[in-house]
Amino acid sequence: MKELAKILFKFRSYTPVPFVILMLVFYNGNLLSWIIGLIILILGELLRFWGVSFAGSITRTTSSVKADQLVTAGPFAHVRNPLYVGNILIYLGFGIISLALFPYLQIIALVWFVFQYTLIVSIEEEFLESKFGQSYKDYKANVNRIVPKLKAYKPENAGVIEPNYQKGLKSEMRTMQALGVILLLTIIIHLVK
Repeated sequence: MKELAKILFKFRSYTPVPFVILMLVFYNGNLLSWIIGLIILILGELLRFWGVSFAGSITRTTSSVKADQLVTAGPFAHVRNPLYVGNILIYLGFGIISLALFPYLQIIALVWFVFQYTLIVSIEEEFLESKFGQSYKDYKANVNRIVPKLKAYKPENAGVIEPNYQKGLKSEMRTMQALGVILLLTIIIHLVK
């Protein structure tokens, strides 16, 4: 499973492609699905943007797991994997917008991405625990992997990490461009049908 986790980590940017294709081919959206789906999608992207504003562009690496520091501020104070939670919200939002093969495609996608991220997170956690030791163990014991907590984690002796929204925007630009292209294609399909 560890080898599969490494492969999924490396190619995690491409695993949504089959779902996007199915979503476009079997598009069946309506005004209500657009409103609900777009709200969920935007919440997912805002969570990702908030996360990369704290963690930086190192989150984009695909060759191997890396981390210069243990980030426990911002969204990371509520959930250990805000970028993956954001991704799942984005995929769910697109699934609701399209209503493609509803509800089967959405359920399969949700199960797939939870499975994928569970494997990926396992190798990331192993790396973080070996690099940051007890600090990471304390963080892991207090912050959920996927389900956010309302109360923020505030470790003792933690340095102040300030978000860099400009770098966050720069790092997130590729994701926003991809989302824009998919939304544009979805709008075109909606107008043609």
